[in-house]
Amino acid sequence: MPISIGLDRLRELLATDAQLVEVLPAEDYAKAHLPGAINLPLGRLQEADVSVLDRRRPVVVYCWDPL
Repeated sequence: MPISIGLDRLRELLATDAQLVEVLPAEDYAKAHLPGAINLPLGRLQEADVSVLDRRRPVVVYCWDPL
Protein backbone atom coordinates (compact mmCIF):
# COMPACT_ATOMS: atom_id res chain seq x y z
CA MET A 1 0.00 0.00 0.00
CA PRO A 2 1.65 3.27 -1.09
CA ILE A 3 1.94 6.15 1.35
CA SER A 4 3.52 9.60 1.09
CA ILE A 5 6.50 10.29 3.34
CA GLY A 6 8.58 13.32 4.20
CA LEU A 7 12.32 13.84 3.92
CA ASP A 8 13.02 12.80 7.53
CA ARG A 9 11.21 9.48 7.08
CA LEU A 10 13.00 8.92 3.76
CA ARG A 11 16.35 9.38 5.50
CA GLU A 12 15.32 6.89 8.20
CA LEU A 13 14.28 4.30 5.63
CA LEU A 14 17.44 4.69 3.57
CA ALA A 15 19.55 4.43 6.73
CA THR A 16 17.90 1.07 7.42
CA ASP A 17 18.62 -0.37 3.96
CA ALA A 18 15.47 0.59 2.03
CA GLN A 19 15.63 0.44 -1.76
CA LEU A 20 15.16 3.69 -3.64
CA VAL A 21 13.45 3.40 -7.03
CA GLU A 22 13.07 6.28 -9.48
CA VAL A 23 10.34 5.73 -12.07
CA LEU A 24 11.54 8.53 -14.33
CA PRO A 25 12.15 7.91 -18.04
CA ALA A 26 15.68 6.56 -18.62
CA GLU A 27 16.76 9.80 -20.33
CA ASP A 28 15.79 11.90 -17.29
CA TYR A 29 17.40 9.42 -14.91
CA ALA A 30 20.64 9.61 -16.91
CA LYS A 31 20.69 13.41 -16.59
CA ALA A 32 20.18 13.44 -12.82
CA HIS A 33 19.02 11.00 -10.18
CA LEU A 34 19.19 10.49 -6.44
CA PRO A 35 22.34 8.69 -5.26
CA GLY A 36 21.85 4.94 -5.02
CA ALA A 37 18.52 4.97 -6.86
CA ILE A 38 17.50 2.15 -9.17
CA ASN A 39 15.78 3.24 -12.39
CA LEU A 40 12.58 1.39 -13.30
CA PRO A 41 10.80 3.68 -15.79
CA LEU A 42 7.08 3.68 -15.06
CA GLY A 43 6.12 3.99 -18.72
CA ARG A 44 7.55 0.57 -19.51
CA LEU A 45 7.52 -1.15 -16.13
CA GLN A 46 7.17 -4.92 -16.37
CA GLU A 47 6.98 -7.62 -13.73
CA ALA A 48 10.45 -8.82 -14.77
CA ASP A 49 11.88 -5.36 -14.00
CA VAL A 50 10.90 -5.53 -10.35
CA SER A 51 12.74 -8.83 -9.94
CA VAL A 52 15.86 -6.74 -9.19
CA LEU A 53 14.20 -5.66 -5.93
CA ASP A 54 14.59 -7.53 -2.66
CA ARG A 55 11.06 -8.29 -1.37
CA ARG A 56 12.39 -8.42 2.21
CA ARG A 57 13.46 -4.76 2.15
CA PRO A 58 11.26 -1.65 2.07
CA VAL A 59 10.93 0.08 -1.30
CA VAL A 60 10.69 3.85 -1.70
CA VAL A 61 9.43 4.96 -5.11
CA TYR A 62 10.25 8.45 -6.32
CA CYS A 63 9.21 10.47 -9.35
CA TRP A 64 9.73 14.14 -9.98
CA ASP A 65 7.16 15.77 -12.22
CA PRO A 66 7.49 19.49 -12.91
CA LEU A 67 3.84 19.79 -13.99
